[in-house]
Amino acid sequence: MRARPRHPVQGRGMFSGTGVIIVGLTATIAALVFPIWSYADRSDPTGTVNVLSAQTVSTRYGPLSALDRDFIVKVRLAGLWELPAGEMAEEKGTTAAVRTAGQHLVDGHAALDAHVRSVATQLGVPIPDGPNVQQQQWLATLTAAQGQDFDREFANIVRLAHGRVFSVVAQVRAGTQNTLVRELADDANTTVLDHIKVLEDTGYVDFSTLARQLAVTPSPVASPPVVAPRDATPLLPSPTTSPTPSPSSPYTLPPATTSPPPASDSP
Repeated sequence: MRARPRHPVQGRGMFSGTGVIIVGLTATIAALVFPIWSYADRSDPTGTVNVLSAQTVSTRYGPLSALDRDFIVKVRLAGLWELPAGEMAEEKGTTAAVRTAGQHLVDGHAALDAHVRSVATQLGVPIPDGPNVQQQQWLATLTAAQGQDFDREFANIVRLAHGRVFSVVAQVRAGTQNTLVRELADDANTTVLDHIKVLEDTGYVDFSTLARQLAVTPSPVASPPVVAPRDATPLLPSPTTSPTPSPSSPYTLPPATTSPPPASDSP
């Protein structure tokens, strides 16, 4: 008996029409997915993005970044040494311009310190009570200097410090998403620029030396720890007493008795 030929079974085998389509689709999906997976794995090899995200906390005034907190600390530190430096200039300056610059430092940092203490309290950012080591050294230099040596040291040391913080203020103001930090940066920008001008008006600023010093990146100041506002221990302004001085420094700022709410943006 002669065997009848069998018809091929449709859809069987890897290379049937359906199989070819499935293989093609699988290859296409793999080609699309692999680059995305690979890029995600390599796009942040140092983990910087994840670290920055982890260091940003939510507040009712907007996200508060590590840079924002560092800025708040720096503003407080500036007042802790520049206000007593201004008081020395008022007493020891040999020219009216130096004494005027000292008065601007005292007035400006008294007001700015009240503002930064208010912001730190609302955002739960711990702030220092005394100057850091570098600032204590600057104060010691000014304490020891007399006559025109004092005028020269005062103008150049304080101008250098303001030049460094001026760029920090601009960076924070340009990028912060927090409304309180933005308003503090506006206040700091106005204050720092005023101080830069009156220091230059003394005639003692050595601009060539200043340019070389500003070109050298200073040692970074460690950012404050990441503290969620609900877990923070804010430093409340005292209406009657001055903050306790640091054991290594006799200087204190007056209490922030008039910590006003941040100014509104409306004219």
